[in-house]
Amino acid sequence: MAEIRAKSIIAAAVTVVFGLLLAGLSAYTIGRSAGGAASDGADAPEVALERRITDFTAGFGPDSGYREPRRAERRAVADAVGLILDGHPDRARPRLADAGFRLRTLTDSGTGRRYAELSDRTEDGPAPRGWGRVYVDLSAPARWSVQVPHPVSDADTERLGARVLLDSPGGVLVLAGAHRRAGHGDAADAAHRTDSVFDAVCDELARRGLPGVQVHGFADDSVPGRDAVASTGTGSAGRADARRLAAALAARHFSVCRAWVRACPLEGRDNVQGRRAAADDVPFLHVEFARSVRASDTGIRHAAAAIGTVTSRWAKDDAD
Repeated sequence: MAEIRAKSIIAAAVTVVFGLLLAGLSAYTIGRSAGGAASDGADAPEVALERRITDFTAGFGPDSGYREPRRAERRAVADAVGLILDGHPDRARPRLADAGFRLRTLTDSGTGRRYAELSDRTEDGPAPRGWGRVYVDLSAPARWSVQVPHPVSDADTERLGARVLLDSPGGVLVLAGAHRRAGHGDAADAAHRTDSVFDAVCDELARRGLPGVQVHGFADDSVPGRDAVASTGTGSAGRADARRLAAALAARHFSVCRAWVRACPLEGRDNVQGRRAAADDVPFLHVEFARSVRASDTGIRHAAAAIGTVTSRWAKDDAD
């Protein structure tokens, strides 16, 4: 009898342990599907995401180099972004590998939110290709994007884009990977080329109906007396959002040229991402900020907060 009881106790213990293992595996699987990507190596290490982004762009310059991607490489990264948005990071990894990209998960130390980072492996080598990065907020379903096509050349727009991403949930940051003059001719000018990784990712987001805001910068004397130029490019789907943005900027004492009211310089009508959004009837905002705005942390903070009145609404409206 004692032997039988001992065997019964062992069997019960094995059952409990097995059940715990199954529960743990189930939670792990669900967590990966709901939260998106798992990191390479460590599990979502904590970083200051804005600093990580500005450290990445710090080396950009007209001579930093750029290689034009092949169509298959552009498509691979864009497809991977779509798979991550659909909750399939493991299916995204082989597509990223096809283009020499990698996937990490990071936790921003300021917000506590987790982000997928898609980055080019050549960034660690002597000859980076300049294809950029994508950051996807994993704390909420993706609802909108912020796009930075001219980091460093439009000074501090990379900081502004990072702030916008961090200020509202459900965002995707698409960041060009080179100075706009780094390639031959205008090859690295991401806002005016359709053959970049940047454009392929923005196309994928527009195809999914995600509204976007693209941030740019101008020299103060290019638009005298104005702090910002707000436009919807060639489309009109974002007109109500543009009005809200302009009102939010004005409330923060920015002088705004509203392109739907009068002719403004730098309206972005030849912006290729804006043209694609217009073709899909997706809201798109093209916003230019004066150098004096971008030169101070206060200016960037106020500009990001104004944009946040729109991105937070996009997140809420789509969630309702």
